[in-house]
Amino acid sequence: MDFMNRVAPELKQGVAELPPLHLPGDLDSARGYIQCPAEKSEHVRITERSLSVAGSYQMLVRIYEPAQRNGKALPALLWTHGGGYVLGHPSGDDALCESFVIAANCVVVSPDYRLAPEHPFPAAIEDSYAALVWLADINNALNVDLARIAVGGASAGGGLAAALALMARDKGGPVLCFQMPLYPMIDDRNDTLSSHEITHSSVWNRANNLAAWEMYLGGPAGGETSPYAAPSRADNLSDLPPAYTCVGQLDPFRDETIEYVTRLAQAGVDVEFHLYPGGYHGFEHAVPTAGISRRAREDYINAMARALNP
Repeated sequence: MDFMNRVAPELKQGVAELPPLHLPGDLDSARGYIQCPAEKSEHVRITERSLSVAGSYQMLVRIYEPAQRNGKALPALLWTHGGGYVLGHPSGDDALCESFVIAANCVVVSPDYRLAPEHPFPAAIEDSYAALVWLADINNALNVDLARIAVGGASAGGGLAAALALMARDKGGPVLCFQMPLYPMIDDRNDTLSSHEITHSSVWNRANNLAAWEMYLGGPAGGETSPYAAPSRADNLSDLPPAYTCVGQLDPFRDETIEYVTRLAQAGVDVEFHLYPGGYHGFEHAVPTAGISRRAREDYINAMARALNP
């Protein structure tokens, strides 16, 4: 059965409306694509700060918090945006980050980490970890509860979230209470059945994934790759924070996500996992009004709210 016949009926319109992407040739035009700005919530205040990382580099971080705060320390989420490690900006997730703030009564920090190929690995994870360390610094004036800090992201952002959980464990902090790597980009080897299966030009597919990994790693993928670049390479998944993840059945990351979830569970990590039939990569953003999209989004927003407010 071909790809379109397997797509959930309510999601087919999204495939037709998604602009085809062919990496690396379309990289510049894709970066220039301007999304319609999301309507801002009156209940959330958005500000920006600049952090010094990697010597002289000044990294923007976007901060989302309740518009009205009573002085009480709030839980916090470090959210890393997606885009195959080569695209994206924190503002593209404004509406989602606002939803986390409202549902979990939390602070969200999203770093504008450096992108490949101009800045290959380890730039993105080093920037993201620097943002996490800053988030957990009591001197940053964010007034967050250090016992309730989570990491999350989708796609490449999910890969960074999984890598952050590994790095925080290995470096001895910050202590994380939860991780949410949604349909994460975590395996540079691209040898699973689903990575070969999804080739349709209007969704994130094998060709784009291969190109993005090569740009991120600064050379051919599949060699001796750090688990901080590709968390599936990690030998030890024990002592990591509880996890939530999901993936569409027609996502090239389906099998690597399922394998990672299985290994987390076998390592004694509590994990919740959802597989959405007929869903392709990022379907809940492509067709946000579809019933399956609303369920997926509500599922992970509510999971974050529960984790940050036990």
